[in-house]
Amino acid sequence: MEQKGDQKKMEPTFTLFLSSLSMQTLIFLGEMDNPITHKKEENLDQAKFIIDTLGMLNEKTSGNLTGAEKQMLDNMLYELRMKYTAKTGKL
Repeated sequence: MEQKGDQKKMEPTFTLFLSSLSMQTLIFLGEMDNPITHKKEENLDQAKFIIDTLGMLNEKTSGNLTGAEKQMLDNMLYELRMKYTAKTGKL
C-alpha cells in the first residue's frame, strides 16, 4: 500500500478481490449485518450467484494462481458452499 499523508491507496490484489466477494456472500447468507441497514438479511439467490461466480473463477484461473491463492479460493468455496447448503439443504 502506498501512503500519501494520512491517506492510504489500496492496491487491487486477487486475494483482496476474493475477500470482498466472500464478505458479500456472508452478508447475503445472513451471517453478517448488511452495512447499509445494519441488520442481518438473507438473499440466498444472490449468495448462490456469488458462490457460482467464485466456482467459475476457480475453473478459469486453474494453473495461474499461486499456491496460497489457490488454497484461499478452495477453502473459501468449501466454507461458503457448506454455509449455503446448511441454509437451503441444497448446493
